[in-house]
Amino acid sequence: MGLIQYCLLFLVVFYHGAYGLRSSGIISRGRGLLASAPGAAPEAAPGPALATPATMVAGGLCESIITKVGYKCQEYTVKTKDGYVLTLQRVNSPEGDVKTKQPAFLQHGLFMDGASWFLNTPEQSLGYILADSGYDVWVANTRGTRYSRGHESLDASSPTFWDWSWDEMVQYDLPAFLGFVNKQTGKKINYIGHSLGTLMALTSFSLGPNSPCQVLDKLRAVALLSPVAYLNHMGSQMSVYASKTFMGEWGSSFIAEFNVKDERVVNYIASLCSAPGMNCFDMTSSFTGVNCCLNATIFDLFIRKEPQSTSMKNCLHLAQTVRQGSVTKYDYVTANVQKYGQPTPPPYPLSNIPKDLPIFMTYGANDFLADPADVQQLVDEMKHDEDKLEVQKVDTYGHLDFILATNANDVVFKQMLAFIKRQP
Repeated sequence: MGLIQYCLLFLVVFYHGAYGLRSSGIISRGRGLLASAPGAAPEAAPGPALATPATMVAGGLCESIITKVGYKCQEYTVKTKDGYVLTLQRVNSPEGDVKTKQPAFLQHGLFMDGASWFLNTPEQSLGYILADSGYDVWVANTRGTRYSRGHESLDASSPTFWDWSWDEMVQYDLPAFLGFVNKQTGKKINYIGHSLGTLMALTSFSLGPNSPCQVLDKLRAVALLSPVAYLNHMGSQMSVYASKTFMGEWGSSFIAEFNVKDERVVNYIASLCSAPGMNCFDMTSSFTGVNCCLNATIFDLFIRKEPQSTSMKNCLHLAQTVRQGSVTKYDYVTANVQKYGQPTPPPYPLSNIPKDLPIFMTYGANDFLADPADVQQLVDEMKHDEDKLEVQKVDTYGHLDFILATNANDVVFKQMLAFIKRQP
């Protein structure tokens, strides 16, 4: 089984659901340990971001979901230094003056886009909850997703358009998004990410305040839902087995855009699921861990709205992270010296994350992707100031519960917002 299967396993997650019991969580502070309760590339300066606002875009996220339930929504386009044209939405409740609100920035995970924050009811979806709590909500859509398939010179049908991994999201996408939000609001930003959105944040922060693509000076507080960095203890035997077998040459030549709707991907998923010992009927629980609290109707909506495309190179980079047991830039193997000036890819020094940056982390005991042991390794390496780090463990949450669980507001979001509000 090769590296392409690693991405395919991620994709199959979106086609098979598992539903279970409710849970609750308990908070612990500082580095001491994750308490729980029962039931519970050479860098370049990012340059200025260019943006064009529009109240409504036909078929966009504002029109298709958000304004239908009575919230204010504006669409923006932002151009990165490497030429990608990305969209973000600005969402607010009808009440209050937006000029006095703190900005909250939502960064989605792998195979998702900004819609993932708005699929449940307004009482259950984090995007709406933030707006109702008085925040000026900004929603990212990273390169390659349905609303961010533009480029100043490349077409999305070109393989060159897809020549990137999360390295480029860190180097270009985050600085463009956060720089624009900071310029528009004149305020520091509360960053909230899920899954890959946490990996992007952590690696960005590790580059320090002197990096040309740094974003630290624009942040007020950070919340990481299912934090992904180290992947040494992943609970899914299938994903570990897939990522440990290197077939990168075949994978990278197979397809540049990894789109589940592509016939080649569909056929390959079918062949993968028919392999001896492979169970694709209950892939959600077997790959992400059992998700306790997903509403079947909303999960069906989630399947219709997602998954989104990513690049094959991004999949390979994630597989490298699993195999190597470390967090580094993309491994070009024989071309590392040409790319980086050294034979191995440079690490992202997570111990360099500023100790005084307020960070809230929440993870699930049943999460196979953000495994508790890997979260602990991350916390240990960060050596964060105790009063600036809060860690929550939810005993019965899986990976998707943190964005789709019907009880996530009571279990996670209220504690997260209390932490953010305490920050000066």
